[in-house]
Amino acid sequence: MTTSAPATTVNLDQYGDQAMPWSAVAERLARAADPGQDVFTVLGTIRPDGRPHAAPIGSLWIDDAWYVVTGPGTQKGRNLAHNPACTLTARLDGMDVVFSGEAQRVTDHAELEHVADVYRRHGWPAEVAGDAFTAPYTAPSGGPPPWNLYRIATTSVVGVGSAADVTGATKWTFA
Repeated sequence: MTTSAPATTVNLDQYGDQAMPWSAVAERLARAADPGQDVFTVLGTIRPDGRPHAAPIGSLWIDDAWYVVTGPGTQKGRNLAHNPACTLTARLDGMDVVFSGEAQRVTDHAELEHVADVYRRHGWPAEVAGDAFTAPYTAPSGGPPPWNLYRIATTSVVGVGSAADVTGATKWTFA
């Protein structure tokens, strides 16, 4: 599911600010996708017993979607295998955003190779091995290789602006 254009926009601001334009988010996401940019992100998942789980995670914005990597034995990996519903919170320049949707496991070889190439340009030497990634190392919480790749299929985004050019709170939904 692409996040290139929202189907609906709802102003959540209680102080009189206008709804933020999606273009303000898209511009910041485009900058965040550049190599060398470090965007703090947190993946929220649901444990099998219904309790929430949140973990900081290295993720990349590629082709209008967030991609995350984790080992199948990690808490987040087990949670996503049980229930793909998730959130991904990102701190962008002057804006905090929460993407809600489902994590879809990527097994298509061409997509895996494309995303691995982007990860390599960002400094992580990911290689495709079967339907997953391997590398000499990963994040301390990533578990042992191989690592599964997930694309977040976004259904809605909530943003809160704190920059001179974006203020207020807005929710966008996607078809």
